[in-house]
Amino acid sequence: MELTGVGAPLEVVDDVGDSDLWLRAARGDNAAFTTLFERHAQSVWNHTYRLTGSWTSAEDLTSSTFLIAWRKRGKVVLVRDSLLPWLYTVAGNLARTEYRGANRRLRLLRRIPDPPVVSDHADAVAEQVDGAERLRQVIDAVHALPRAQRQVVELCLLGDLPIADAAELLEVAEVTVRAHLSRARAQLRALMEEK
Repeated sequence: MELTGVGAPLEVVDDVGDSDLWLRAARGDNAAFTTLFERHAQSVWNHTYRLTGSWTSAEDLTSSTFLIAWRKRGKVVLVRDSLLPWLYTVAGNLARTEYRGANRRLRLLRRIPDPPVVSDHADAVAEQVDGAERLRQVIDAVHALPRAQRQVVELCLLGDLPIADAAELLEVAEVTVRAHLSRARAQLRALMEEK
């Protein structure tokens, strides 16, 4: 495979070291940089995937790593004729920056209060209609009770009058009011279960 660009052509890519390719890339040889990218992109992607656990983050970080490499191609010093350690360092720094940014965004989102729950108007209307229907059924059931039980229910249950006051008002013993109240509750429960 032969690459052309600024400087002498590259005979065999596998025989050319990273430092030679990097020098050519620093002088503007796009083909040399492309060769470096093709040589190390998979390793950088694997490294960023191990750091993030996300395919999309690994792709983004790999792209960003090589973008930084392109921008700094005139300033980078290679380690033992390999660009890979420098690429790993840049990718690691980018992954840490991404992780810190994600944590900051999560903390910010946690501080935002939940939106208030807005009840659905249709639910409120349905509840009112159901409540009105249920109240009508209860009133019909109370009216179906015998007169003495109905009076006790109206005074004690619907009117919240104490049993002693209801007994005095109806001029009967408290025990009678309790008995009428007990029987009325049983009949009302039975009538409401039928409906």
